[in-house]
Amino acid sequence: MAKRTAVVDLGSNSVRLVIFEKTSRFAFHIFAEYKRKVRLGENAYNNNKILQEESMQRTENTLAYFKDMAFKHKCAKMLIVGTSALRDAPNSADFIKRIKNNLGLNIKCIDGKRESYLGGLAALNLMSNIKNATTLDIGGGSSELCLIRNSKIEDCISLDIGTVRLKELFYDTNKMQELHAFLNDTIKLIPKHFKNDTLIAIGGSLRAISSSIMQKNSYPLKVLHEFKYSLADEKSHIKKIIDTDFNSLSDYGIKKERFDTIKEGALIFLNIAQALNVKDVLTSGVGVREGVYLNDILPPTKKFPHNFNPSVRSLQDRFLNKNDKTNIHIYCAKIFDKLSSLHGLSPSYKNLLINAAKLCNIGSYLSFYFANEHSTYFILNALNYNFSHEEKTLIAILIKLSGKKISPFLLEEYKELLPDVNIISWLNFMLATARLLSKNYSNKERVEFEYKNNVLYIYSKAYIDIAKDEFKKLALPNTSIVIVLNQKPN
Repeated sequence: MAKRTAVVDLGSNSVRLVIFEKTSRFAFHIFAEYKRKVRLGENAYNNNKILQEESMQRTENTLAYFKDMAFKHKCAKMLIVGTSALRDAPNSADFIKRIKNNLGLNIKCIDGKRESYLGGLAALNLMSNIKNATTLDIGGGSSELCLIRNSKIEDCISLDIGTVRLKELFYDTNKMQELHAFLNDTIKLIPKHFKNDTLIAIGGSLRAISSSIMQKNSYPLKVLHEFKYSLADEKSHIKKIIDTDFNSLSDYGIKKERFDTIKEGALIFLNIAQALNVKDVLTSGVGVREGVYLNDILPPTKKFPHNFNPSVRSLQDRFLNKNDKTNIHIYCAKIFDKLSSLHGLSPSYKNLLINAAKLCNIGSYLSFYFANEHSTYFILNALNYNFSHEEKTLIAILIKLSGKKISPFLLEEYKELLPDVNIISWLNFMLATARLLSKNYSNKERVEFEYKNNVLYIYSKAYIDIAKDEFKKLALPNTSIVIVLNQKPN
């Protein structure tokens, strides 16, 4: 299989190249990304959907550049998918043939349902705890919805409403009355079973809206993927984006490159979200491109192996020496179980503790000094998939604390994303204990843990040589627990 794969999403408005690098069987990360606004669908929707020569030439030039970038980055495979503008155009076959003849590239034109499925596949595999939700991907020419029930893709539809399509047919010609009638008639085509409390927002327009909301609310984590908000709380803000003067969009944190289509995107989004009775919106940083890649690498089930996280494994592959594998995560799991009657934490915290243990040493790749700080940065900025913002932040804070006493000032920046300080105290203590044990005990004999009469006993067949003072330095949770080494309980 190709270590690096180039995926090109050829949309109505922009063309994007993403290069995925595989670090092991199913683990990967985004190695590089390029985007150009070529407007393949420009002037097509008001010209019987026919692709115009100027737009086709811009697109061909961009694909030639992307081909060079894929070659430069030594990609062994290049997958190109065309969406709405291409599938709608009567001359799409001619354009596809032109690209094949001139550039030697193969474009696969996918239908709306396939586009919807690929977006849903990416969300289902790369977002945390998706059981029931409807994805919405608003593009230049169409909008795709994918229904997820019980963590499975149940249905897919595509609607002929997109930002560029609405701009050319209605906004540019000032046919606003016809616009609302068109919107209402199209949205009525959505089957009732697509209604959902949670909507997963995919695509540039919806990410721009989420970014605007994050800025307005001074949200602490500057990561769009997995950002969640209440539609009721932000509905008035989205309406302001729709109604504001074109030149005032920057006041809402909208980038200039989005000025020409953000109003159309916000209008489509709000109307569909209301029709679906949406309560919460979950922002997705992944979509069709990731779906194309996953469809290529995943097994026939189209799911990762049980308990496998591609982001965790990719960080381990890249930033941990294969000879430096530790038992920290094993020790954490055992300590968590043995002290369960004392801390009373849910199993979900055990999983987060284990992931923190797997990643706590990745910062050493950069420098031994301030390694915990480096690890924390990696977590907040590169632990990309399958973790909510709350989960990601907690993992980062645990690694940063590294057994030290918890300062309220340290937690202040992320307090709205963190659990009760007592929970953090327990997890901090367990991770620090496991790290200390792993750092000072290299013997391969099994280490056992027992808890009895407020004492945590740690013992093995081989002598564990750790000074008692080392454990005394650890910040204890609100308990009088004592650690005893090299002794079994009576």
